[in-house]
Amino acid sequence: MPLSPGRILCLGDAMVDILAMLPGPLSLGSDTPAPVSFQHGGAAANTSAWLASIGVPAGFLGRVGNDAFGRELTDVLIAQGVRVSASVDRDVPTGVCLVLVGPDGQRTMVPSAGANDRLSVSDIAASAFDDVTRLHVSGYSLFKSGSRAAGAQALSQARTRGVAVSVDAASADPIRQMGPQAFLQLVPATALLLANRDEAAVLTGRSEPGEAAAELAERFEVVVVKCGAAGAVVAAGRTVTAVTAVPVAVLDSTGAGDAFAAGLLGALNQDIDLLTAVGQANVLGARAVSRVGARPL
Repeated sequence: MPLSPGRILCLGDAMVDILAMLPGPLSLGSDTPAPVSFQHGGAAANTSAWLASIGVPAGFLGRVGNDAFGRELTDVLIAQGVRVSASVDRDVPTGVCLVLVGPDGQRTMVPSAGANDRLSVSDIAASAFDDVTRLHVSGYSLFKSGSRAAGAQALSQARTRGVAVSVDAASADPIRQMGPQAFLQLVPATALLLANRDEAAVLTGRSEPGEAAAELAERFEVVVVKCGAAGAVVAAGRTVTAVTAVPVAVLDSTGAGDAFAAGLLGALNQDIDLLTAVGQANVLGARAVSRVGARPL
């Protein structure tokens, strides 16, 4: 089936990831030798890169610093085929994230938002929405007080233009710190909400993914709860459905949710039905965890 001509615009963060593949637990107060690499990251930028990698028209809207990292991040996205609308901050550097990956492939992140936290309403140019049929917003842009108004403005523009919206809940602890209700109030009722099981639990107080998805679906049109090796749970209306995962050895989970989002949204961009689209999202998420770093090769 041919691709829809519409572009998917991903709004949020672009980061440089300093990634360490830990051989075991950290030796606190001492040394833990590990392979360390510089990777391209940031949830919204990652999703745009994964979309481009599967042939879906993609855009990125964000903010970087006036530095080598910022120039590299935008140049790489452009080279991958992403249409980039990135404002340049003259005062604050590009965001950087320390990523510690354990032997089980699970990652712990220590982010410094940098320029991402200064995305402003004035950066949300109307022209960024030209030929866009979906706006995908990373929750990180809504967590941060500096970029929250810009995220809300983009969601408002999408509503005015009749553009479909999806929002990724992004990370459990920032939701907890912000307050679940405060976060949920920023997400339009017509949105497709993506969350992993921890994020869904914080948003609802329910640890069982199906129950959490069902509760969130009372508020949003479609909810997808990502469950790692257990696949995903989809809730639309009163219907809750489990979709099995693709078995794979997990090397690094960094960016897996961003790849999952790209697989899902890319399939929906082709008018593929929701459950099949979630299955394709599982495939792309499995590809992401089988390699080091948050981006496609």
